[in-house]
Amino acid sequence: MRTIKMRMEIRNLSKSYGNVKAIDDFNAVLEEGIYGILGPNGAGKSTLINILTDNVKRDSGEILLDGRDILKMGGDYRRIVGYMPQEQVFYPQFTLLEFLKYMALIKGMNSKDKAVRMQIDELLEELHLADVAKRRLGGFSGGMKRRAVLAQALLGNPGIIILDEPTAGLDPKERIAMRNLISRLAENRIVILATHIASDIECIADRVLLIKEGKMIKNENPFTLLDEVRGHIRCIYCKREDLAAYQKRYRMSNCIQTKEGLMLHVIDPEYVGDKTVDTTLEDVYLYYFENAAAREHSGDK
Repeated sequence: MRTIKMRMEIRNLSKSYGNVKAIDDFNAVLEEGIYGILGPNGAGKSTLINILTDNVKRDSGEILLDGRDILKMGGDYRRIVGYMPQEQVFYPQFTLLEFLKYMALIKGMNSKDKAVRMQIDELLEELHLADVAKRRLGGFSGGMKRRAVLAQALLGNPGIIILDEPTAGLDPKERIAMRNLISRLAENRIVILATHIASDIECIADRVLLIKEGKMIKNENPFTLLDEVRGHIRCIYCKREDLAAYQKRYRMSNCIQTKEGLMLHVIDPEYVGDKTVDTTLEDVYLYYFENAAAREHSGDK
């Protein structure tokens, strides 16, 4: 269990690929808690993750951990970062136990040390993988592979955990289980979770960072974001046979079947209603990203 609190400051961070600014003057302060980074594909989430994990060089700006630049910290920084990449790179002939011992060696840990072996055993139990520790990775299901990747990220008891699309490819049951694991393991750590799936962070994130075209447009707790958008969501009921016409006319974030018919969540920036609507982060996502994109495409800036 970690007891040392940390503070990460991201100051004026920028990164370009040719004429495209992947990260544009990004600023944030991260302390203990779960930070959900939400944005559409191409928003800059993966670039930010790669910079934070020291896999990509930034063009300008600073990333300070307790006042020290992470580039100057070098290996000291990398040893306290646990990274769960989106792409799963495995040696399918390895057993899970062999894989974790191999990753421990890469992290500079002695896999023969008793304390390291104990930690591997604890992670296998915590992630419900103990019964498959000697099975080859090539025969794992998608959910088991994602838990295996999370296990290697947690080796060494890192204070910073960075997760890139941790629920990618999982079915609904596995996605819920992964979210619960992340929430439980996040105590006394900085956890950064990048995704384009709003429901992944709705119930576990302490703060949500909305990224668009490399810029951070919002940095709030989820409840504040829901309150800001709620007044711009109209609740409309329609018959099933009329759904296509409503979809053509309105931009919708949700469609729920009820006894009264289909209940539609219609996004309308100009609408300010009094009726309470049970908004979700999907409403927030579509309000700030899809709705804005539609207005720009139509020429309404």
